[in-house]
Amino acid sequence: MKRITAFFTMLTISVAALAQSQNFTLGQSLEIQNSILRNLTRTYVDSLEYDKIMKVGIDAMLSYIDPYTMYFPEEQDESVQMMTTGMYGGVGAVIRKRVGGGVVINEPYPGSPIAKAGLVPGDTIIAIDGIPVFDETSEQASGRMKGQPNTDVLFKVVKGGSRDTVDVVVTRETIHRSDVEYSGIVRDSIGYILTTGFTQGVSDEIRQIVTDLKAQGAKRLVFDLRGNGGGLMEEAIEILSIFLPQGTMVVSSKGRMPNQNQEYYTKEAPVDTLIPLMILVDSGSASASEIVAGAIQDLDRGVIAGAKTYGKGLIQTILPTAYNGTVKITTGKYYTPSGRCVQAIDYSHRNADGSVGAIPDSLTSEFRTKNGRIVKDGGGITPDISVESHSYSRPTVSMVLNGILDDYAVKYRTEHPTIAPVESFRLTNAEFEDFIKYACDQEFDYRSGMQTQIEQLRRVAEQDGMYDTIKDEIEALQAKMQMDKADVIRSKKDEILPLLENEVAVRYYFYPAGPAVSLKYDKQMSECLDNWK
Repeated sequence: MKRITAFFTMLTISVAALAQSQNFTLGQSLEIQNSILRNLTRTYVDSLEYDKIMKVGIDAMLSYIDPYTMYFPEEQDESVQMMTTGMYGGVGAVIRKRVGGGVVINEPYPGSPIAKAGLVPGDTIIAIDGIPVFDETSEQASGRMKGQPNTDVLFKVVKGGSRDTVDVVVTRETIHRSDVEYSGIVRDSIGYILTTGFTQGVSDEIRQIVTDLKAQGAKRLVFDLRGNGGGLMEEAIEILSIFLPQGTMVVSSKGRMPNQNQEYYTKEAPVDTLIPLMILVDSGSASASEIVAGAIQDLDRGVIAGAKTYGKGLIQTILPTAYNGTVKITTGKYYTPSGRCVQAIDYSHRNADGSVGAIPDSLTSEFRTKNGRIVKDGGGITPDISVESHSYSRPTVSMVLNGILDDYAVKYRTEHPTIAPVESFRLTNAEFEDFIKYACDQEFDYRSGMQTQIEQLRRVAEQDGMYDTIKDEIEALQAKMQMDKADVIRSKKDEILPLLENEVAVRYYFYPAGPAVSLKYDKQMSECLDNWK
């Protein structure tokens, strides 16, 4: 008994000593930081912007811990609100910087203040409240468009069609772009829901949509979470309650604080616990999306299809800081019903798209679903039906990143007052040739991936002094691969045309039109449905 008492005494002393050591190290570090700042204040040769210096220091400190812990000063409070509620005060439009000056209205939201004021895609804003925007980025101009609801903002606008310059007063409103991008009936009486986030209230919207789709005759349901980066865990749980019996444990969490060690259960009555369910995922499906996919898979409630998910099993908590700021801190990890964590083992080393790479079997553990199927941890949710996402060629990606498809869609909108309904809309061959002509006049990198590799080979050969030896072979390969812009675009028509039709349709029918067009060409989903038993 004395030995046990002595052991616990020593343990208590060790814990206390560790805490004292950590507190001493923290205090020492703060003193060093303050000492450096005092020396900078007294002796640095130029004037310093201390608020920016401290923000850089805070950001560097937090990013060293993990990629998700972040600080938001008071002036970024709107970003925090947008992140949690999907709402902000503004005019409701996507804008782009126009070459030559101004910002072009790229995509108004349906029913938004900017749409009510009669502004359309192709109209160019050249001043906001009397201040020109020519030297501003689109982000800076967007920031000046935002503000308290029920306040006015004055735009000086060059109309895209007439080229007239007019003054337009727009009254800001609370803007909420729904996380549900599209819903409807697709082939074989399958209900389809595409959601891009998990902000406050999305579960109520999805619950109503599921009810409506069933009333329209849906016999099966596809819930598309591809590219959905997550959001509120509470919304993920509420979405699961639509498909699972009330009182089902769907996720658990573990963290440093006692209140982070919890199990979470569905609370609401379900809409349908039997309708066949498919969850579509890819490497962009993260966090709350993985909570939904993991629970559905572990409880054998439906089939997971697509590509492996991102692998983010961390919980963030938003806490207040001094001077009305906020900090988003990683406070725990979440676990699916089988007990696995989808967090990547090493989230600091990922694929180019940020998703987790291949994990050796030796570093993973096996878990069992409700019906005894084997599932593994180690990073992301592995689909039951694996169909890789479509990857785009280098020239297509370059055109998208350079805004060429966006700009052509706006140009098309100014030249065509109307188009066919989105269900039947198609660009003709002549219109695609018109796009080719337009794109050829724009700057973008139209080299293929192989061409860039050949050029890289030539540079390495020159550095190694080997170029003269293989010069003829390299030049022969370059000659075979040589194509002009027009030929490159024509060769990629199958992947460019769906993207272009998507952009054009959105300019007339707003954002729900985009997914409606994309579904016609969605080979990944089509293959997943073909393999759904």
